[in-house]
Amino acid sequence: MKPVRHLLAMAVLAGLSAQAQAEMNLDIIGDNEIAIEALIQADYNAFSNNYEFARLDGVALTSAQQTTLANSFGVLKDDNSMRRSEFILKGKGPVYDWTIGYDFSTQAGKGKFLDVNYRYRLTADYGVRVGQFKQPNSLEELASTRYNDFISKAVTTNAFAIARRVGVEAQTGGASWTLTGTWFGRELTTGLARGPGYGVRATWAPLMTDTDTVHLGVSAIRADTRHDLYRNRVRPDADLSNLRLIDTGDLKDADHLTTLGVEGLWLHGPFKVMGEYMKSDIARTANDDFSGDSWYLSGVWNITGEAFTYKQGVYNTPLPNDPGYKGMFQAAVRYDTIDLDDRMVNGGTQDSWTAGVNWYWRQNLKLMLNYVKVDTDRNVRISGVSSPILMSNDPDILEVRVQFML
Repeated sequence: MKPVRHLLAMAVLAGLSAQAQAEMNLDIIGDNEIAIEALIQADYNAFSNNYEFARLDGVALTSAQQTTLANSFGVLKDDNSMRRSEFILKGKGPVYDWTIGYDFSTQAGKGKFLDVNYRYRLTADYGVRVGQFKQPNSLEELASTRYNDFISKAVTTNAFAIARRVGVEAQTGGASWTLTGTWFGRELTTGLARGPGYGVRATWAPLMTDTDTVHLGVSAIRADTRHDLYRNRVRPDADLSNLRLIDTGDLKDADHLTTLGVEGLWLHGPFKVMGEYMKSDIARTANDDFSGDSWYLSGVWNITGEAFTYKQGVYNTPLPNDPGYKGMFQAAVRYDTIDLDDRMVNGGTQDSWTAGVNWYWRQNLKLMLNYVKVDTDRNVRISGVSSPILMSNDPDILEVRVQFML
């Protein structure tokens, strides 16, 4: 757990700073206000393993067969890692802004580019953006990572949301509505996501008062698959999991995907209730099309009373009212579910409950603790056994995060 210990020491020292702030202004060059941001997250995940196997024809499996199955799929292993090491340079002018961001984390073996884009405001209600940015198809994905309610994003977001891609975006909107359209290609970092496509997202807030906001949104994405190959596999609501317990396997005749999303949000002072549903259809050339879907519902309470805010189709998490003494405490709960079974594709199903507490101290230090209860089921086959086998693994997961942000 060395990365966690090192980050904790650094974060505590930063939190003791009397001039803590969420962004550091560097200079003004011409019309540009230059600033720098940083986000460092160290995680620890501890897993239990609870494998069960049963033949669907009712015949009992031998102990040797059960051992073979468990060994073939592996076990979840405790781990700690530097989850994110993000550094962002930003500039802001009279009618434009730009961002260059990079994540130096070695979790995936290499770093990657984050937002790298230039945005120009044509008028107060119209703007365009070019470069790499988050695509408009997930409320949770569009919200700032530094203020995530849970250590792992919902399985819905991880499985179906398209995050950053290089492209062109046009946006318009008013006080209570937004409309965004994009065309995109590959991800900027070599070796990551590819496949050109386009997307649209529309939001409307039918209720906006000083104490209450109701947000509704819909989105759609269509994208080509890379090399006519599609595979969807997700971790069990734990970013450091070494296994994906549900997995469609390779669908080698996948032409393109279409993902539809519906989102809802209610803010009431220090309370937030949020949910999303996403469904992806994969058009295949030689087999039946595949369809998978997922949804989640979450609730967050700022125990110390800070009120959530809302602007242009995205919620904002407040900073502590009393940053120096007690900071901000949050309690959160979430249920999410995903189904990757369709016709002959046995990707599996997963249901999870997550309970968490968060502590924001000053404006730079955040500590998170999550407990996750997972229930997965998937039909598999092994050589020598004619009947499909129902594989279940229902792990308990303890997650800890130490976060420093500038």
